[in-house]
Amino acid sequence: MYLGFLLALVGWAVFLANALAFVFVPVFVMYMNRFQITPEERALSAMFGTEFSAYKQRVRRWV
Repeated sequence: MYLGFLLALVGWAVFLANALAFVFVPVFVMYMNRFQITPEERALSAMFGTEFSAYKQRVRRWV
């Protein structure tokens, strides 16, 4: 889902053909990692424990 959002944002920046629009791409990645994915992973780890830890090692964060 996050990768889809990222690709949509890059597509939007390409469509606009404005270099400033590409500034939002790394900002989006940093924001999602800090305020969405990290808290989500903490909650899942609390709920599922070692199962989630094993899953995290097999699956990449953004794919």
